[in-house]
This record gives sequence, structure tokens and C-alpha cells, in this order.
Amino acid sequence: MIKVGDKIPSIKLKTKTADGVKDITTDELFAGKKVALFALPGAFTPTCSAKHLPGYVEHSDAIRAKGVHAIACLSVNDAFVMDAWGKDQKVGDKVLMLADGSADFAKAVGLELDLVANGMGVRIKRFSMLVEDGVVKTLNVEKPGAFEVSDAGTMLKQA
Repeated sequence: MIKVGDKIPSIKLKTKTADGVKDITTDELFAGKKVALFALPGAFTPTCSAKHLPGYVEHSDAIRAKGVHAIACLSVNDAFVMDAWGKDQKVGDKVLMLADGSADFAKAVGLELDLVANGMGVRIKRFSMLVEDGVVKTLNVEKPGAFEVSDAGTMLKQA
């Protein structure tokens, strides 16, 4: 599993823009920037929709005021689902919605979550991390089923 001090691996993610689905690499996302990245098992799922994403939307201005260039939400869903969920949650430009459709990032950082038995396939664990110029500065991985350390309030304190 990735840890504080490690460099984020170079992975291609997807995001939906007005011009369609676009690739965005982790190199583009993190190079020369301070980024708050949080990940969750799935769009439109209960805790993710009721608490995790809304907290980052609500606290986005305060987090950015601490010098954070971008706030990104990552899930093992496709870019169309992430876009629809962002619209449903009224994210606007407060949070960049990223798709890791094949769980490439999840596997590369050792944070994949096997939910095959639940009919959800391979997903990503719930976590947050603060990344500066591609290097992990803080990492908050939740215990299975918990939502205690990857929330926006914790990120606000760490940024």
C-alpha cells in the first residue's frame, strides 16, 4: 500500500467535460500542485452521497484557502457516472470528479477493495490524501465500513 512520502504512480484517469470524456494523468493532476484527493467505493452509494462528497463540496473554499490547488474525488466508476453524480450533488467546479473505471489507480497504490461477493466488483477503499507535487504528504485510509478519518474536516486540519 502507498504511504506518506511515496510518489503517486503515473496512471491515466478519466473525467467528463463539456467536450466529452477526457484523459487526465496523475502527472498532470499533481505536478507542481497541492491536491486534496479523496476516494470512495462508489458513486450514488449511501455514505458517499450523504456525507463524503457533500463534506468536500461544503468545505471546498476553506480547504482551498489553505493553498490547495484542487480537490478531486475518485471512484471506480466510469466518467459518465461520476459526471452525473457530480451534477446530482451540485459539485460545480468545487470538486474534480475522476473515474478509475478499471481500478488501475486503486491497484497501483494498493488500495483496491474486493466487493465481488456484494456484486460490486473491485472498487477502491475509502481514503483521503494530501499530495504535493506528486508526493503523498498525508494518507487517511478508513477501516472497512467506517467513515472517520477521510472526511473533509480531517483534510481541512491537515492541509
